[in-house]
Parts: sequence; C-alpha cells; structure tokens
Amino acid sequence: MDLFPLYNSLRIAAISSVLVFFIGILSAYYVAKLPKVLKGIFDVVLTLPLVLPPTVIGYFLLVIFSTRRPFGSFLLEYGIKFVMTWYGGIISSFVVSFPLMYRTARGAFESFDITLKEAGRTLGLKKSYIFWHIEIPAVRDGILAGIVLSFARALGEYGATSMLIGYTPRHTATISTTVYQLWRIGNDELAFKWVMVNLMISIVVLSFVNLFENRKKKEGRKG
Repeated sequence: MDLFPLYNSLRIAAISSVLVFFIGILSAYYVAKLPKVLKGIFDVVLTLPLVLPPTVIGYFLLVIFSTRRPFGSFLLEYGIKFVMTWYGGIISSFVVSFPLMYRTARGAFESFDITLKEAGRTLGLKKSYIFWHIEIPAVRDGILAGIVLSFARALGEYGATSMLIGYTPRHTATISTTVYQLWRIGNDELAFKWVMVNLMISIVVLSFVNLFENRKKKEGRKG
C-alpha cells in the first residue's frame, strides 16, 4: 500500500491550515469591526466558498491559474505553476476551508469582552500586544475549533482539488482522489482501506472539536 496519498494529503492540509490560521484570524478581526453593511458584504464574499459546489470552485481556480489565462501565464514566467502540481492543492484546500476558520474566528471575536481591551489601552499597552496577548488567548477555544475544522476540511477535499491538480500517482495523488481512482478501476478493496484511513482521521479531528467544546462549557459553568 503506497502511503504517498496520505503524506501528500497531510502536507497539503497542514500548509493550507497555516495560511488559513493567519489570514482567517486577521480577516475575522477586521471584518468584525466594520459597519453592519460592509460586514454583510465581506461576509458574503468570504463565506461564498462554503456554499458553492467544490467543482465550481475548482473551475474558477482553473480560470485564474491556468497557464492559458493571463494570470497563470504571468506566474509561469517566474516558474510558478499551480495546475497539475501538488502545491496547487494548497490553493484549492485553502479556498474551501477558509470560510470555516473565518466564521468561527469572527464569532469568537464578536463575543470578546471589549472591557479587557480598554483595560489594556489604559495601561499603555500596544495594539499588537493587546491582540496577541489578550484577545487571542481569550478567544483561544474558538480559534482552535476553527483551525481543526479547517484542517479536516482540507484533508478531505476532493472536488476543487481534482479540478486543479488532477490525479498523478506519487505526484498529486491525495486520499480523496486516490479513493475515486481506485473505485473507477474496480479496486474496491484498496479503496475501502483508504476510506477507513480517512474515516479514522476524521474521527480523531471531531473528537478534538468535541473536547474543545466540552472544556468551554465547563469553564462557562465555573464562571
């Protein structure tokens, strides 16, 4: 059993989750402070990948990054190509998992006690210090739940990934695309093994999410 699809899926999900973590937190932080109308507009744009079919997302990514298109050909001049490359999977996984992090983080920031921030300002603390040392620790559980869910979504991504990077053994193959290819050629036994691998990872991820939620409830009762 070739373990490359597992390795490739994990590295794509891990790298995209790092990007989702930082960009998702910053987006949620600034959007939460916007006026109601602007907040609604940004919410629609940033959450859209959550409701669009993954294949539609993959089509849009192909339109953007295809070497036959202006932007894709421009990147190719610098040796950057996302179509049919494993790191193209980072782009597709990022796009489909970003809304989960964004929505979770935004809800956490909106529930943050603003008086803690004001107290930090009165003490002369810098905005960056307040953000990383006061706000982030206060909304930690929401952030952790968002990153875990985003990682799980990226790990199981198929539609957009298959459109953008396809399936090439030991090059772009992921767990999801491998399951499809094995089913297509009639190798149900090996396909089932990969399904079980994905299932076990998903159970572990969801267990972490439940752990965070239970801990938050206990802390809420104590408070």
